[in-house]
Amino acid sequence: MPPVPLYQAKAEFFRTLGHPVRIRVLELLQDGPLPVRDLLAEIEIEPSNLSQQLAVLRRAGIVTATREGSTVVYALSSGDVAELLRTARRILSDMIVGQEELLAELRAAGTGEGQGSGAGTGQQTDSGKTSKPEQP
Repeated sequence: MPPVPLYQAKAEFFRTLGHPVRIRVLELLQDGPLPVRDLLAEIEIEPSNLSQQLAVLRRAGIVTATREGSTVVYALSSGDVAELLRTARRILSDMIVGQEELLAELRAAGTGEGQGSGAGTGQQTDSGKTSKPEQP
C-alpha cells in the first residue's frame, strides 16, 4: 500500500477536528484531564453523542482515555493540540480584525462620497448607481 501524501494526511486530520463538539472537548481538555461526566456537564449534549465524538478523537490519537475505577478520564494526547487551538484562535482574531477594518472602510466610503444618508436624495444601489426617490 503506497504511503499517504502529507497533504492528504493533514486534510484528514483537519476533517477529524471539523465538528463543533470535538473542538469544544479539546478546548475543555486544554486545562487538563477531565472525566466524561464533567465534559457532559459543560457541553450539555446527549451522552451517546459525546461518546461518539470522543471515540473519533480517540481513534485519531488526539485524546487519550484512562479508566479510574468506573470513571473514564480524557486528556489531550499532546500539548501541540492545545497550541494548535491557541493558534487557531489567533488566526480567527486576526481575520475578524481585518473584517472590522474592511467594514469601517466600507462605511466610510458610503458616507464619505457626499451621499449622506440617502434620505430624499436618492439611494446608492449595489451596482453603485444612484436611484431616484419615488414620487408620491
